[in-house]
Amino acid sequence: MLEMIDHPSDGSIPGGESRIREARLARPPVNALDAELLRALTAAVDGAAKESALIVSGQPGIFSAGLDVRALLALERDGIAATFIELLRAQRAIARSAIPVIFAITGHCPAGGCVLAIHGDYRVMALGDFRVGLNEVQVGLVPVPPVILGAFTRLVGGHAGQLLTRGALVDPATALRVGLVDELCDATQVTSRALAVARELCALPREAMLKTRSLVRADLHALFGNPGHELLEERKFGAMAADWFTVPATQERLRRQFAKK
Repeated sequence: MLEMIDHPSDGSIPGGESRIREARLARPPVNALDAELLRALTAAVDGAAKESALIVSGQPGIFSAGLDVRALLALERDGIAATFIELLRAQRAIARSAIPVIFAITGHCPAGGCVLAIHGDYRVMALGDFRVGLNEVQVGLVPVPPVILGAFTRLVGGHAGQLLTRGALVDPATALRVGLVDELCDATQVTSRALAVARELCALPREAMLKTRSLVRADLHALFGNPGHELLEERKFGAMAADWFTVPATQERLRRQFAKK
């Protein structure tokens, strides 16, 4: 479900002993995000706090198809809310990670996959016939929660309005142009390029890099509110998500869409 890989130092990291850890999504066939996988990812991010950096990667051709909608459709309201709370916790763990989090977007990355990636430090995406973005509006999943809207807008700026309103899934070149990803490379080299970026960051003077990183990500941290109010924010997020996921018209659209796959 989640494969953990440790990449030893190549000599560029001061001290030489710290590692770069990789959390590879491995839930075939499309790395759909269920509560268990999201919990595992949150634990992996938290557990890597003493490493030099963390890479989050997927499988060839697919990073993640998003939340496991089939599983969600089988749940009652409380179960739906609980799954979305796990999504929020994963977002928050990535956003507040003490170390750089680099996403190796190895292929398609719609919806929940994109939600995770926009909270990282850097995104390397595969060249090819792949799509990335937040397409929730296409199946009636609105409104976009403020924390996701804020993280998305932080990257794409003025493009957010038309991308979100259309529920657009864009190709890698467009994603790079609007700022949704940071660079593109051959599909076979995405993870190795993400590792190279992580090593570049880790080779910098550590304290200066981490303090500057904290400053430039302060606006992202602020989206999650006061750390003392996390449980309240989780309940609000879960309730809001359950409200719009259980709208009958939305459920009908989702059942039709996933019946075809």
